[in-house]
Amino acid sequence: MKKRTILLMFLGFNALMVSAQDKGLGMKKYEEAKIVKQELQLTGEWDKKFPKSNKVEHKKVTFVNRYGITLAADMYVPKNAQGKLPAIAVSGPFGAVKEQSSGLYAQQMAERGFLTIAFDPSFTGESGGQPRYMSSPDINSEDFSAAVDFLSVQDNVNAERIGIIGICGWGGIALNAAANDPRIKATVAGTMYDLTRVSQNGYFDQGTAEQRYEMRKAMAQQRIEDYKRGRYELQGGVVEERKEDLPWFVKDYFDYYKTERGYHPRSLNSNGGWNKVGGLSMLSFPMLYMAGEIRNAVMILHGDKAHSFYMGKTAYSKLTGDNKELLVYMVQAIPTFTTGWIKFRLTDWQSFSLKI
Repeated sequence: MKKRTILLMFLGFNALMVSAQDKGLGMKKYEEAKIVKQELQLTGEWDKKFPKSNKVEHKKVTFVNRYGITLAADMYVPKNAQGKLPAIAVSGPFGAVKEQSSGLYAQQMAERGFLTIAFDPSFTGESGGQPRYMSSPDINSEDFSAAVDFLSVQDNVNAERIGIIGICGWGGIALNAAANDPRIKATVAGTMYDLTRVSQNGYFDQGTAEQRYEMRKAMAQQRIEDYKRGRYELQGGVVEERKEDLPWFVKDYFDYYKTERGYHPRSLNSNGGWNKVGGLSMLSFPMLYMAGEIRNAVMILHGDKAHSFYMGKTAYSKLTGDNKELLVYMVQAIPTFTTGWIKFRLTDWQSFSLKI
C-alpha cells in the first residue's frame, strides 16, 4: 500500500510539471545535452618523431567525448583502400603525445590495412580540456570510447571491427575502457602499467597505507597552494640529467623523451609533466576491477625483463575466456619506446585481431 501511494504521488507530481509547462507557468524544460565540438588550433606541419609513410594517407581529425572535451587525432588510412576497413584507436604512453609512439603505432598499423587514429588524451597535446595537464582514469577511459564513437560513424570503417591499443600507462586505461565498452572488439595493452596500482602501492607494491595517507595530505595542501596562486604547479617530466645510478628504465625514459629521438614540445614527459594534483583520483580508483568481465579479445604484450611486467601478468590473470593472450618476449630489456620492437609486436597484433 505504501509503495503504491508513493508511486501515485510521483506520477501526480510529474503530471503537474507537464501541465505547468503546457500552461506557460514559467517552469522551463531542461536544455538539450548537445554534442558541441570545440575549434582546436591544430598544426599543419608534419612534426612527428617518425618519418611519414608513403603507404598511407594522413589527416588531422577531431571528436568529442561525453564530458564535452574535444580531442585531436591523426588519422592514417591505407592508400588505395576499398570498402569498410577494420579500425584501431591508439594512445599512450602516459604523458606522451600522438606525435611520439602512438602515432608510429597507428601509422604502421595503417600500412597493414587498418584505418587508425592516434589521439592526444583530454587536457594534453592538441586536445582540449581545462585546466591543462590533468589526468583522470575515468575521463581517459572515456577518451577511448569517444574514439570508438568517432570511428563507428566513418563511412569507410566497419563498426563491428574496432579495436584499441594502449601503450604503457594507457595499457591499463585501455583495459578499463574495454571492460565498459563492448563495441571494442579487440584490445592490446603494450608494456602496460596499472596506473592506479602503482600510484597506490608504489613500484613493486612496496608502498604502505601510511605512505598513501601522507600522499593524500600532501596533495590536499598542494590544492590550497594552487588555489591561492590561481594556477596548478607542475610536478616535472622525465629527469633532466641521465645519471648512472638511475634505474635502467628511467634511463630509457630519458633516452627517448629528452633526446632528439623522442623529444616533442607538446609532450608532458619531455617537458614539465603533469600537475602535482593531476593524479589525485588514481589513489582511490580500481583500474582493473572489472577486467574479468571483458568478453572480447585481449592481448597483453610484455617483455620478460620490463620493470612493469608484474602488472601485465596480474592484468592477464584477471581476464577470462579463451580469446585472451599473454604474449611475452624473452629479451634482456624492452624499453617502452623501442621502435625496432614495434614491428613484430604489431605483426602479432594484426594476426591476433584478424581472428575476431
